[in-house]
Amino acid sequence: MTVYFIGAGPGDPELITVKGQRLIHQCPVIIYAGSLVPAAVLEGHQAETVINSAELHLEQIIDAMRSAHEQGRDVARVHSGDPSLYGAIGEQIRHLQALGIDYQIIPGVTATAASAALLGCELTLPQVAQTVILTRYGNSSPMPPGEQLGDLARHGSTLAIHLGVKHLARIVDELLPHYGAHCPVAVVHRASWPDQDWVRGTLGDIVEGVAAKAFRRTALILVGHVLGETPFADSALYRAEHAHLYRPGD
Repeated sequence: MTVYFIGAGPGDPELITVKGQRLIHQCPVIIYAGSLVPAAVLEGHQAETVINSAELHLEQIIDAMRSAHEQGRDVARVHSGDPSLYGAIGEQIRHLQALGIDYQIIPGVTATAASAALLGCELTLPQVAQTVILTRYGNSSPMPPGEQLGDLARHGSTLAIHLGVKHLARIVDELLPHYGAHCPVAVVHRASWPDQDWVRGTLGDIVEGVAAKAFRRTALILVGHVLGETPFADSALYRAEHAHLYRPGD
C-alpha cells in the first residue's frame, strides 16, 4: 500500500502529469484538496472512497490514510500545483514515516510556470536575471530569519510571491527600495483556470491595478525586470559560433 502525493497542477485539468492522472484513475481511495483541485481532475476515477480534505484537520487526514493502509488500499492524495511547494505534505509525511506507511511524491506543474506561460515570458533572461525565488508573504506565519522580502529582494532576482495579494501594498513598500518604482510586476489570478485573469504594471502602479480587479486570493505576484522590455543577450547555447557535444565546431 502506498500514499501518492499527486500534484494536480495549477488548475487546467490537462496540466496534470500522465502519471498523476493514471494514479487517480486506479487508486481505490482519493483524498483531494477541496476547491483547489478542479472537479475535472478527478473525472474517470474508479475510487471506492473520495474524501475532501478541506473539511478535515491533519489528524483526520492521517486517520483516513491509516485506515486505507490497514485495508491494503492505495491512496491518491491530490494537491494543487506541485505538492512540494506550500502543499503541507511535510507534516503528513512525518506521520506516515512514524506509522511505517510507504509514500511517493508525483510532481505537478506550478502556478509560477502557469503564470509565466500565460504572460508569454521567460523568467530567466541572460544579463537580466538568472535566478527565480519562490517565496510567500509572511503575515500570520512568520518567515525564518534571512527570508524577509527585503532580504530576498537584495538579489534583484525574479520573485514569485505566493499568498500575498491581500497584502500587496505592504509588499510593494518592501520591494521598492531594491527594484525601483519602474520595475515590472504581474499579478495573475487563478492561472490556467477558466476564469483566469491578470494585471501587468510596475511597482509604482500595481496596487491600483489589482484593486480595480478586486483580486483577494489565489493570485501569484511576479516581480522582476524579465517581465519588461529590458534588453538582453541571446543565450550562448544556440549561438552559431558556440560548439558543444551535439553541435561540434569546425
